Amino acid sequence: MRIIKLILISFIILCNSALAAEPQIEIKTNFGSIYLELYPKKAPNTVKNFLNYVQEEAYTDTIFHRVISGFMIQGGGFDKFMKKKPTKKPVKNEADNGIKNEIGTIAMARTGEPHSATNQFFINVGNNKFLNYTMPNRRGYGYTVFGKVVRGMNIVNKISEMPTGATKPFRKDVPKKMVIIESITMIDSISEQTESIK
Repeated sequence: MRIIKLILISFIILCNSALAAEPQIEIKTNFGSIYLELYPKKAPNTVKNFLNYVQEEAYTDTIFHRVISGFMIQGGGFDKFMKKKPTKKPVKNEADNGIKNEIGTIAMARTGEPHSATNQFFINVGNNKFLNYTMPNRRGYGYTVFGKVVRGMNIVNKISEMPTGATKPFRKDVPKKMVIIESITMIDSISEQTESIK
């Protein structure tokens, strides 16, 4: 009887863990895969916005168009021909959620307007304190972190160290070798197999 009870308790714990699991994402690039865990409880509007683009396959064949070593890699907004992708309505800034722009976190890119984030995102490769929320004004809103890299940071670092230059419409920071986002998809779980680096 005690064994059955222990089995039932273990089953309940496993079920609760599965239900509590955060959304898992794979960003498949031509350099390898980057795996993310998202935080819908901390940034509900931002995660919903990002997943809407994911579900519509809007990120397929886009690129990481802005890469700065020691800072971040940015993508999701341009296709392989440097044509800007269509966007949805901007999402409300949620940078006051307590999550910092630290190494390996993913955040939404935006213009100088705090509530202007749409489809572009970036992955931090440095601890970028100056991007964090400080106060609710134009200068202090910060950039909303909504997840983190859980596997594939070696791919992120490889991309961040690539040589860059000018490619219209940008005057600098565009990787000389194109970094293609082949797809972004939701996955059930992150496997333990090691992804290859091309």
